[in-house]
Amino acid sequence: MRTLRTLKPGDEMLLENFLLQHPDTSMFLRSNWREGGLVDRGARFQGTYIAAIANADIVAVAAHYWNEMVVVQAPVYLQEVVQAVVAESHRPISGIAGPATQVAATKTALGLANRPTHLDESEILFTLNLRDLQIPPALASANVKCRLPQKEEFDLLSEWCVAYNVESLRQAETLELRLSCDRAIEARQATAKHWVLIAENTPVAYTTFNACLPDIVQIGGVWTPPALRGNGYAKSVVAGSLLAARSQGVERAILFTSRENLAAQAAYRGIGFQATGEEFGLVLFANSSQY
Repeated sequence: MRTLRTLKPGDEMLLENFLLQHPDTSMFLRSNWREGGLVDRGARFQGTYIAAIANADIVAVAAHYWNEMVVVQAPVYLQEVVQAVVAESHRPISGIAGPATQVAATKTALGLANRPTHLDESEILFTLNLRDLQIPPALASANVKCRLPQKEEFDLLSEWCVAYNVESLRQAETLELRLSCDRAIEARQATAKHWVLIAENTPVAYTTFNACLPDIVQIGGVWTPPALRGNGYAKSVVAGSLLAARSQGVERAILFTSRENLAAQAAYRGIGFQATGEEFGLVLFANSSQY
């Protein structure tokens, strides 16, 4: 017999014990509850969490976050938890993320199968044990350097953030998107979760972590301007960020990328990443505020 329950402070370890059974597809859920807690006041990283509980253990969970994203880890009772979390949060839905088959099932369960999307993909999951990280020669020889951005570079990085969202996430280029990117760059700087690659005193590539745990990080938002591609900058900026993470005790990295983005796949494999065999689903609905 199962029950549905809104998770509250005190349920953190119950949630974590369940998510640890699905580590590669639960990074957003695990990182967000650590950053925002289980009280939903609408602040960054906060959300409403509904869990299905059987025999005193969580067996499924769905969260509806401050940014209107529904994130799922529900191998069972998916329809029940996703419908309950949306009903309780009272938020619009900007997108869905989680294991690919569950994301498709969530669209149906919420009656969104025919809603227009900017993006609707099953992406390849890659993982890397950081002891096996392969350092690109340009980074190893210090011909390029990876570091925390400086304030005078924020305008450029916000432009890159907009360009990334337009190209990779197929978002419309709007003032709202630019303001969202401005806020994102500031937030990443405050937590030291982004990096810029410098070649000949010029920024040439950028990366960030979109989920962080003490032992695992998830890479998101890798960007090289089109005119600078083909120089190995993506490999170097990602490797540089992971060297910084490894120095802080992080042991593993996760990322997901489109099946069609062969250049990105080659770059990630070039520094040691390997496909896990799992797929991560990401849906972003049209006319939403999520970027």
